[in-house]
Amino acid sequence: MKGIIFNLAEEVVSAEHGEDAWDAVLDGAGLSGGYTSLGSYPDADLMAIVGSAAALLGVGEQAVLRHVAKGSIPLLVERYPHFFTPHRDALAFVLTLNDMIHPEVRKLYPGSAPPVFAYDVAAENVVTLTYKSSRALCALAEGFVAGAATHYGQRVTIERPACRLRGDEQCLLRCEFHDAAA
Repeated sequence: MKGIIFNLAEEVVSAEHGEDAWDAVLDGAGLSGGYTSLGSYPDADLMAIVGSAAALLGVGEQAVLRHVAKGSIPLLVERYPHFFTPHRDALAFVLTLNDMIHPEVRKLYPGSAPPVFAYDVAAENVVTLTYKSSRALCALAEGFVAGAATHYGQRVTIERPACRLRGDEQCLLRCEFHDAAA
C-alpha cells in the first residue's frame, strides 16, 4: 500500500480529532507511523491503523475506511485539482477512474496498485461499480465516491448488493447520485 493512503488517514484524523488522536491510533496499532507518500507499506499496517481507530471510536472498521476516504476528497481536490475540474458531477468523475485517474496515480506513485472498476450505467444518475482488487477495500472506494458526491454538491445513495467481505465473488457498489437540494 502506498504511503499516500496513510498520509491521508493521518490528515483526516488529525484535522478532526487532533494530533494526539493520531498518536493514540498509532499506539493502539503498535506502529511508529513514519509514512512517506511515495513509500510502500504492508497492507497489514493500514488494517492495524483502521482497527485501532475503530476501537478508539467505538465504530466498525468499514465505517472508518469510508470516513477516511470521504474526508480525503477535499485534500485530494486541493492537491490534484486537474482530476476534478474537468467534470460537471460525481458520476462523470467516477467514470474516469480507470482511464484517467488511476493511470496518473500509477505515474505519481510508482508501484501503486489501485483497484480496477467495471461500470454498468443503468440510468442517467445510476452506476454499478464492480470493484476489482485483491485488497477488498470496497468501503474505501465507497467513501471516495461519497466524498466526490459532496465535492460536486450532490448526495449519493450507495448499496452493496455483493461484497467479498460477505463471501461473494466480487464487490458491487450501486451508486445513485442526486442533487444535494433534492
